[in-house]
Amino acid sequence: MAAEEDMDVVGAAPLFDTMVVVGFDDDDDHDSFMDSSASSLRESTASLNDSVHQFRTIHGRTYQISETTDYWAPNDEAHIEGFDITHHYLLILMKNKLFGAPIKDDHLKILDVGAGTGVWAIDMAEEFPNSEVIGTDISNIQPEWVPVNCFFQIHDAQLKWTFRQNYFDFIHARNLFGGINDWQRLYDQAYTHLKPGGWFESLEADSQVRSLNPAIENDPSHIFKQWAPLFWEAGDITGQTFRVAQDDGRNPIMMVECMKKAGFVDIVHKRWSIPVGGWAKDRMLKEVGFYAAWYVDQGLEGWALRPISEILGWSYPRLLVFIENMRKALEQRGSLPYFNYHMVYGRKPEFAI
Repeated sequence: MAAEEDMDVVGAAPLFDTMVVVGFDDDDDHDSFMDSSASSLRESTASLNDSVHQFRTIHGRTYQISETTDYWAPNDEAHIEGFDITHHYLLILMKNKLFGAPIKDDHLKILDVGAGTGVWAIDMAEEFPNSEVIGTDISNIQPEWVPVNCFFQIHDAQLKWTFRQNYFDFIHARNLFGGINDWQRLYDQAYTHLKPGGWFESLEADSQVRSLNPAIENDPSHIFKQWAPLFWEAGDITGQTFRVAQDDGRNPIMMVECMKKAGFVDIVHKRWSIPVGGWAKDRMLKEVGFYAAWYVDQGLEGWALRPISEILGWSYPRLLVFIENMRKALEQRGSLPYFNYHMVYGRKPEFAI
């Protein structure tokens, strides 16, 4: 697979980190999807204010509702553990770094937009004990006890931000696809609320399931090819796109375009190809693949329920058959599935106001 770690300094000649050629492991029986040794990842250590918010239930799964967002993915315990699994395999992938932007000082104002379970904000607060870390989300699913320099607020990132302008040194946003009406406005607000010289970092997955097996990758009827277009169609209907990291290999992804239009400079675009399952030759990517498979396996139904069943109108039995077929295809030996994950970060110019 071109399971590369590609880095492009936007506006300059492309630069590439050392590529890790993933390839598949012929001798490994862990073409298997899951790894039984994976365990619960979440830890927490001071406090979160209580709020009451609206939820609704679809086939026994709970979904968050805010002023602007009827969110597409569940926020129940069965689903939110996936946030922490993702955090864990991204840490492995990023060599135990929490971010890509060149942040070094430990006296910073840091904002995490769409904090989810708060795991990233908590880790940042522990790594930068002299900094203030604020996490915002429409769901109050963060732990009660957190580091003393970490604070969580219930806040809808699609509304006007209530923070002071030119306030933050670093703003981080991750996995918001399918939940944002206006991505350009999100990036513009990040720009407005950063100090001159501050950095904004955005990370999103491409919904397209890919395969290193040419017979699968080149088969337009394969179920891998059916998955992402359903989400793209659902997002087009709701106005909350899943295309923000859509990558055709030819044109700049939306994340890069939004970053440039907002006014950021020194923009860097980094892409990882993440195996799903333990089929990679590289030991690190094999471990990443186990956790990615765990995340995908427990997430399939929750991800698909609202976009495919409710928005696109599929019956629940039809959806369950589709999910089961998708799961079987992912587990099939030789399917070699992976997806691309994108990081884009940029700096607010020093002279900006």
